[in-house]
Amino acid sequence: MKQILLIARILSTVFRPSYYPTVGTVILLCFTYLNLFPWTFKLWIIGLVYAFTYCMPTLSVYIYRRLHGWSSLELRTRHKRAVPYIINICCYLCLMHIFATTHMPHFLMAIVGISLLIQCTCIMVNIWWKVSVHSAGAGGVIGAITAYSAIFSFNPIWWLSLAIFVAGCVMTSRMLLRQHTLGQVLGSTLIGIACGIIGTILM
Repeated sequence: MKQILLIARILSTVFRPSYYPTVGTVILLCFTYLNLFPWTFKLWIIGLVYAFTYCMPTLSVYIYRRLHGWSSLELRTRHKRAVPYIINICCYLCLMHIFATTHMPHFLMAIVGISLLIQCTCIMVNIWWKVSVHSAGAGGVIGAITAYSAIFSFNPIWWLSLAIFVAGCVMTSRMLLRQHTLGQVLGSTLIGIACGIIGTILM
């Protein structure tokens, strides 16, 4: 049982929602027409996305937590997660502003926009019902792949199968760690899928 819980913790760490924008950006830059960009430019974009969607929010939340003397576990309570959510949203908005002012391809902005939409939706839903941001993030990947396959006219079966498998692993890990119930992870995944499709289309 300890080994299973260890695997669940590893999965929850590896597939953190904050990693998805960077992974999505890498996929777009490697497997679409965006791979025509020079490598130096692609690395600059990836670094920019990683900095604003992971490094800056993580560091800011860590500093905020240390100033209040809270442990990482204490941030799991609803009323203490408001400021970390706001920090994340501000960092994402700053990145989208940079992309807009530098006239980046809108598909790159869509990746950040989808993540932002998922976070905002989860914040609103979380007022009444506990949601799994991990599951919503995994669902967002499924929704985005579905939408992008229609836009770029490619067969998404392998990518979609991989995304569904990963989502299943993430959902299972969150339940094994007793962070969420089956209904919560399923509902959160559906929220993510909807946000992924809507975000891709609107962006």
